[in-house]
Amino acid sequence: MSDSDPVIDPDIEAEIQQLAGTADATPPPDPDEAPLLQVDNIGLRFGGVMAINDVSFAVRPREMFAIIGPNGAGKTSIFNVISQVYRPQVGAVRWKGESIMGMRPDKVAQLGIARTFQNIELFPGMTVLDNLLTGRHMRMQRSFVAGALWFGPARREEIANRRKVEDIIDFLEIPQWRKHPVSLLPYGFQKRVELGRALAMEPELLLLDEPVAGMNLEETEDMARFILDIQRELGISIILVEHDMGFVMDIADRVMVLDFGQRIAIGTPEEVQKDPAVISAYLGSEFA
Repeated sequence: MSDSDPVIDPDIEAEIQQLAGTADATPPPDPDEAPLLQVDNIGLRFGGVMAINDVSFAVRPREMFAIIGPNGAGKTSIFNVISQVYRPQVGAVRWKGESIMGMRPDKVAQLGIARTFQNIELFPGMTVLDNLLTGRHMRMQRSFVAGALWFGPARREEIANRRKVEDIIDFLEIPQWRKHPVSLLPYGFQKRVELGRALAMEPELLLLDEPVAGMNLEETEDMARFILDIQRELGISIILVEHDMGFVMDIADRVMVLDFGQRIAIGTPEEVQKDPAVISAYLGSEFA
């Protein structure tokens, strides 16, 4: 058996195949549809530093929403507020109309909000397959003892979770790496695994923190293709933080620009690129 062959017991292969499904294409975001995520007048302060100052925005179902701005503008802090790692002093965050303020980060994740990180946060000694399976942990319902016995409902749950991960491996085109420790993977493929682990959580909203940082042109194009497929084929809403302006302007439906923790513009990529405040603060003359 080669390293690219699936590690699936032959006697359960048929059961796994029965659980496999295909994702149909989803419609584009509807501007009249109720927001999936609503952020209202958020204010976050660290001592005397105002990291986020009165920022509001909404993300619709199936939307690709980008947040851009200079280093230190508050982009990652907004991600941490959405996931409730940071608790803002003022403002509100609502998911499907309900407040999530004060909720534990793991409970926020269970609602359907997953994220990747600017710095890759994987288990380097574990295989690609096992790293992706960690994303299924919060979806597992059976006890540790039932899982160890691997009988009845626990066995069926294991098959379903394995199938989800196998589908993600195929989706991200990394079957050749599935049995390898992630520490041995090229950087671009490690970023795919980071993305895959977030997808394994079955999110409705995906927070991507600089998904193409440090990538070459070919890796960036591949990642753009996967991100668009996630939005268009899987119907997952995405909030994207990225410094590669060509990447952002090519794939985003709307863009919000931050500067010193404040929102200075929001709109379509075309509108944002023409905004004098954005050109002065961030984009520069090449986008004028």
